[in-house]
Amino acid sequence: MKHLVIIGLVIPEPASTAAGHRMMQLIHVFSEADYKITFLTASNNIEFSEKIEIQKIEINNESFDEKIRNLNPDVVLFDRYVTEEQFGWRVFDNCPNAVKIIDTEDLHFLREARRKAFVEKRIVEKADFINDVFVREIASILRCDLSLIISEFEYDLLVDEFKINPDLLFYIPFLTDHFEKSKIPFEERKHFVSIGNFLHEPNWQTVLNLKQIWKSIKKKLPEAELHIYGAYTSQKVLELHNEKDGFLVKGRADSVKEIFNQAKVLLAPIPFGAGLKGKLWESMKFGLPNVTSTIGAEAMHKDLPWNGFIEDSDEAFVEKAVDLYQNENLWNKAQENGYRILDSVYKKDLFADFFINKVSELMENLDNYRTENYLGKILQHHQLNSTKYMSRWIEEKNKK
Repeated sequence: MKHLVIIGLVIPEPASTAAGHRMMQLIHVFSEADYKITFLTASNNIEFSEKIEIQKIEINNESFDEKIRNLNPDVVLFDRYVTEEQFGWRVFDNCPNAVKIIDTEDLHFLREARRKAFVEKRIVEKADFINDVFVREIASILRCDLSLIISEFEYDLLVDEFKINPDLLFYIPFLTDHFEKSKIPFEERKHFVSIGNFLHEPNWQTVLNLKQIWKSIKKKLPEAELHIYGAYTSQKVLELHNEKDGFLVKGRADSVKEIFNQAKVLLAPIPFGAGLKGKLWESMKFGLPNVTSTIGAEAMHKDLPWNGFIEDSDEAFVEKAVDLYQNENLWNKAQENGYRILDSVYKKDLFADFFINKVSELMENLDNYRTENYLGKILQHHQLNSTKYMSRWIEEKNKK
């Protein structure tokens, strides 16, 4: 039996985050391919995490070296570039023949570039991409044998703009195994909904945007309410709650499916970010039409009609939200569009076997792959002579 070790930034919380969904999907793909799976993490987010077997590790501690040697994995999957920075050199030192894969989740340098432009109230420029995160994230991608990219837009950005070798990348979006069409009809639903983990800055900015435009929607639909859900709800979010205006902050969602089955329209005017948006993927899955922004819908539907509307101006967003809420024919068509997108873009059968075959090919020809990745070898060498010794210094400091 082949052995996969996952080094997680956090323990997966599929009920709270899109990243948690993503990680659990990858775990299921490897499990179905008959891999033994060991999940390592230094995180302590146990309360709302998925029930998987977890082994604790420490950052900047030589105990990891013995652990990884004893586990002796065939494949190591790093959860985002920061775990590769912290543990990649240790894996290479102790298990040089293990295939190293990084799941980028989304391109963090792209998200940072868009955040900066958003704060400065201007359009993103290519120069914004070349930030501190870019240098670190691209280095991690080059040091690994394979990087998983969740968005076709981000895949093309890496290949076309930054000339990353496509052999180092693998496009694999959210995966839909099977879904049942919602049985809750238009006339039995009411109210708008928004959802998102509040540790993620774009979700907070989305809610602030909704606070600004909600009064315009409420004026046209006096009986409607907007229900705001999200894990890790802070005091600043709770202070937006207003019963009179129908702007209701509900906190953590116990069941996204149940909430989405009751609501009529999802609102997601996402101002910046990267990757694929889990809330929009789930809105398709559970048959809930939505109104979102260009950033929200980016790389999510190929050329297929959206399951609702994509609008960037506040006026158009309000107009389409009201139309979708009131027009049953429009709503039903949007719901069917979502199902069509799921079946064409996210079907698990389109990716799972191909991905596992790619990993097997890497295991069988690892030396050849690494010989071709000469930039990765250079960066690996310099990491072993910089990050490694900084970490060793911290180890010694901690002992004292």
